[in-house]
Order: sequence, then structure tokens, then C-alpha cells
Amino acid sequence: MSRILVTGANGFVGRALCDLLVAQGHRVTGLVRRANAVTAGVDEWIDCSRDFSETDGAWPDALEPDCVVHLAARVHIMDEQANDPEAAFRATNAEGTLRLATTAHKRGVRRFVFVSSIKAVTENDNGTPVGEDHPPRPEDAYGRSKLAGEEALRRLGNDSGLEIVIARPPLVYGPQVRANFLRLMDAVWRGVPLPLGGADARRSMVYVGNLADALMRCATDPRAAHECFHVADSTAPTVAELVRALARHLGKPARLLPVPAAWLRAAGRLTGRSAQIDRLIGGLQVDTSHIRDVLGWQQPYSTDEGLSATADWYRSTH
Repeated sequence: MSRILVTGANGFVGRALCDLLVAQGHRVTGLVRRANAVTAGVDEWIDCSRDFSETDGAWPDALEPDCVVHLAARVHIMDEQANDPEAAFRATNAEGTLRLATTAHKRGVRRFVFVSSIKAVTENDNGTPVGEDHPPRPEDAYGRSKLAGEEALRRLGNDSGLEIVIARPPLVYGPQVRANFLRLMDAVWRGVPLPLGGADARRSMVYVGNLADALMRCATDPRAAHECFHVADSTAPTVAELVRALARHLGKPARLLPVPAAWLRAAGRLTGRSAQIDRLIGGLQVDTSHIRDVLGWQQPYSTDEGLSATADWYRSTH
């Protein structure tokens, strides 16, 4: 049994990870910002300090985790209010992450698992699945802040001996999913015609249950120390295939219009939404051979099982 501290334990991925860790017999503490936010079997630690600025002084004397899994982050914000979003992302995802890891090391934590993002590397595969050795070229403030967090942690690990493990997932889906994936499900549910029938580029995703399983391995397997892993489902569907699969599981027709990808890109340029269109229809396959080779990891759920569970949850709310 390991003692594991999970930040962001009340989030989409955090809840799935905590439930799995508890089920596997691990002692789990969730670091959250509000009371009564963790799931059954998880000890709760409330820390409201901004970017972990007071976490060191507030660390409970009885808390002695073997590993920290750091999920808490500043993510994409649709209605950005920060005067300097670049600085705001960096303050949380890089500076706050380093502050937490430094505190954890001082308190005797052996391993720190940082849940980064494939966006720390790239937004497009350029025809070749993206491996861990791909030269990092993040394209937005979020991706740049995650890469900065990775780099700061590696320096800390090299200097201190703290075992740093980095996990880079692509789009995460599953029950309770939000943001663009939820909007896509809403459109399929309402029967909205989608101009995505001609989108044939493949994009990797990861089911939240698969990601939770991989993160548990990152936290507990000795072979994971000082490694960086890309974590994704083995299946990378096209957007059109994803819409058809969601429609099937939701019991709705897939209303796909065969609009050529070139037309969609042209529309993106005209409307100033080129980046969003490119992310929607561009290819981004993730190479997961490293985690399979090093840890022997195999995803416990197929993509179809993950989509089925996600659709079951969505139907239960409508």
C-alpha cells in the first residue's frame, strides 16, 4: 500500500484517480480548495492558498505521503479575465507546481507525478505519431506553462533526487467531461448538422479510466522514476468516426456534412478561428509505446467502452 496525495482531487480526472487508488487499497489524501469535495475513502486537506503559496506552512504534521500526483492546474478559460494570461498560466502551472514539489520534497515525499499535457509539445503530428522525444513547440499559453513546469521539475529532480514522473495526456473524455467534448455531445444529441464528414485526420484521446490507471502506475511502479510518458487510448479516431460512435451510443443519428477540410480551414481564416479549426480537424496521434515498453501498461478499457460509459452518463443527465 502506498500513501498518495492527489491535488485537484475533486476534478474530472482527480475523482477517477482517487476512486481507483482507494479501490486498490492505497491511502489517499485529496488536496482541494473547498470542504466536502472528495469522494468516499479519501482523506481531505483544504488549502486555499493561491498557487500553493502557503502550502508549506499549512502541511499537516501527520501527512507523510510517498508520492504526490499533481493534477491541479490552470486550464483553458473560455472567458479570460486575466490582464496577462501568459503570466497567469505560468504562475500556476509552472511556478506553483515547482513550489509544491519543493515543499513535498522537504516533507520527505519520494516521488512527484506531474500531469502535464500533449499541448506542452505540439498541436499537430505532421503525419507522424508524437513520441516523448518530439521537440517541444507549444502553441498557446497553457502549453507553454505546462512545458515550463516540466522543465522546472526536471531541474529540481536532478538537484534533489526527487523522482519526477511526467504524464502527457491528449484530450481526456469520460463521464463528467466538460468543455469541447461536452459541446460535441450536445450537438449530436440535438441533431445539429456538423460539417465534419470530410475530416479524416486522426486525433488521439484518452478515456479517464485509462488515464487514472496509467497515473496509478506512474505513482507506484518503481520503473516509472524519472520517466516521461505519453498516455492515450490505442485507438485514434477521426472526428467523423468519433461523431458516428457517439451518435450510436446516444441513440441519435449522426448528421455529418461532407465539407472538405480545405473549406473548413478557409472558413477559419475568414472568421479568425484558424487555430480552433486546425485543432479540430488536424491530426494529432500520440505514440504510447514508451509507457507500454517501460511499465508494461495496457489500457483497461477500449475506446468504445469509454465512449459507451460517457454516453450512458450523458443520457442520465438529459
